[in-house]
Amino acid sequence: MATIVAPLQHSPVEDAEVIRKACEGWGTNEKALISVLAHRYPHQRMEIRKAYQDRYREDLIKRLESELSGDFERALYRWILDPADRDAVLANVALKNGKVDYRVIIEVSCTRTPEEFLAVKRAYMARYKHSLEEDVACHTTGDLRKLLVALVGVYRYDGDEINAKLAASEAEILHHAIKENEFNHEEIVRIVSTRSKTQLLATINRYKDNHDTSITKTLAGNRENVLVDSLRAAIRCITDKQKYFEKVLRNALNKSGTDEDDLTRVIVTRAEKDLRQIKDLYYKRNSVPLEQAVAKETHGHYEEFLLALLGN
Repeated sequence: MATIVAPLQHSPVEDAEVIRKACEGWGTNEKALISVLAHRYPHQRMEIRKAYQDRYREDLIKRLESELSGDFERALYRWILDPADRDAVLANVALKNGKVDYRVIIEVSCTRTPEEFLAVKRAYMARYKHSLEEDVACHTTGDLRKLLVALVGVYRYDGDEINAKLAASEAEILHHAIKENEFNHEEIVRIVSTRSKTQLLATINRYKDNHDTSITKTLAGNRENVLVDSLRAAIRCITDKQKYFEKVLRNALNKSGTDEDDLTRVIVTRAEKDLRQIKDLYYKRNSVPLEQAVAKETHGHYEEFLLALLGN
């Protein structure tokens, strides 16, 4: 369930006027920006952007970029984008901002529905004049490239059908390859990158039933291996994305210096989807409400914005 609190009806023109006033004069009224933009659904934010453009002949995103800075600016910029365009930006930054953050590519390709991910790839091509597959291949090498290109190049079947015999067979294929440390085995890549989420979950469950341990725990013993860590992340994103995102948040907040990029990415991308479930998992795992943890590790308008997205 989502955490965003937004009105069912709003006036895009009135919202645009509030934003305009917040950006005029000396200093910016960040609280006014948060009061509007943090409480609007994606289609409402698109309506606001259009109303602002029509009324003031100015691009709202560019105006906000000129008015704001730091973590708050980055968070608000990502939030106001159309979800598919936002994911395209996240993927591009992950590929081209120094060291490749393969986790972002895995998140975008493995936690979105097939139609959502197709929209992301279209948005990526429209914005950067390259395909996502092309840029992933260009900025990665070796076995990691093989896995990531497979993940971003697929259109997964999204049905609920399960082939139990196939799940049993492929569970043993995975077990044998992992036992032999053949993490780059083409069959592992094929199974993880092409099977429907329902079918892969059945295979993972069969693996656990047969071998008394989960496949992710088996892979956890090789965390220094980037390919193994990527496989583990992909499997968790596909089979239990809320649990995966809870851990990303936990790691971001528990570091000796908060990882604002990870914190922002999870809250901004999940606020309209399943952040309430992620919050519940966080509390069960840490005995501290996520809002409290965020308030402790952030400050200022950035803190206020994230707390608004969390439902405050």
